[in-house]
Amino acid sequence: MEFFGQTEKALFISRPNRFTITCSLNGTIVSAFLPNPGRLWELLLPGAPVYVERVKDPSRDLRFTAVAVEREGERVVLHTLRTNDVARYLVETNSIPGLEGYEVIQNEVPRGHSRFDFLLKKGNRRLLLEVKSCTLFSKRVAMFPDAVTSRGTRHLRELAHMSTSRSISAVLFLIHSPRPDFFLPDFHTDLEFARAMLDARERVVFLPVAVRWRRDLSLRSSEAKLLRIPWQILEKELQDRGCYLLILRLPADTELRIGSLGHVRLRSGFYAYIGSARKNLFRRIERHRRLRKKFFWHIDFLRAVSEFLVALPVRSEDDLECDLAGALGSMADWSQPGFGSSDCHCPSHLFGFENDPLNIGSFHTLLQYFRIERFIDKYQLIRKPAPSPK
Repeated sequence: MEFFGQTEKALFISRPNRFTITCSLNGTIVSAFLPNPGRLWELLLPGAPVYVERVKDPSRDLRFTAVAVEREGERVVLHTLRTNDVARYLVETNSIPGLEGYEVIQNEVPRGHSRFDFLLKKGNRRLLLEVKSCTLFSKRVAMFPDAVTSRGTRHLRELAHMSTSRSISAVLFLIHSPRPDFFLPDFHTDLEFARAMLDARERVVFLPVAVRWRRDLSLRSSEAKLLRIPWQILEKELQDRGCYLLILRLPADTELRIGSLGHVRLRSGFYAYIGSARKNLFRRIERHRRLRKKFFWHIDFLRAVSEFLVALPVRSEDDLECDLAGALGSMADWSQPGFGSSDCHCPSHLFGFENDPLNIGSFHTLLQYFRIERFIDKYQLIRKPAPSPK
């Protein structure tokens, strides 16, 4: 089945705003509409192949639309506005375990304070279906969302409230890669969405379905695969504690007096700081965002003269701070001795980079291991087919 017209291959350069990218097409710099509000950090790396469609509408300012990106030789669809077309196709071809025999009877269904994507029917039963596009995945696990989604959390709670024996509620997570075997809500990025999903598990049917996009961006329904949801990970790990990476940019060489470290000269560039909080991780990160506060930790002094870029929490019941620092130190361009590590045996918890680590593929591989892959190892999960929903 084809969902896209003819595409052209370009190379990603930058993302000026949420819905625009710049890329090189046959040596010419062009701008393209990006119909995807997600962060997409691990996909939109400098030089990544992106596939664009030429826009036929002459009234459109942007002459191209980005529809997919290439990751390790595979196509990953970015065009969220086509997600519902794919979902309808999978329903109509009976390709989603648990939804066999259902037919679509209505689109854009108003219920409560929201609109949901589809109303399905099978005999006397009705099923309200919400569809989410998922592009965040590692070798074995897919996760959603990649950015905080208050709208998605509200949808989960409303679907749980409306679910009855005669009218079922379901969420289809359409995962744009055949690699993963497991699915989890990204509780590192959006704790409330993960909590809402765990709370709704007895009243809402969750259907994480992975698809394989061919090189011509066509799709075969027979290759759709239902993933397993390891609920035991959420039951154990869904806590507001763990460690975090704080990404800062220091615009110029700076000399600071930092507590017991004394006078410290810091090179200009990007810095990644590793910290932890045994509780109230969200509150700790919010403290780092603020400039006005009493200085207490080494990082407070650096934060006062640097630009805050992003904080990346890694929630876990395990103490991963030093493990993460050791892994990050092996790929950093330099480190600051003794910084942030006065209460452990690590050489440092502050690491410098010439370029933004968010543009480095190996940085995202490391982050995905600590956020996603390590839980599969920890809970000794093995690959096996997911059970079909009842």
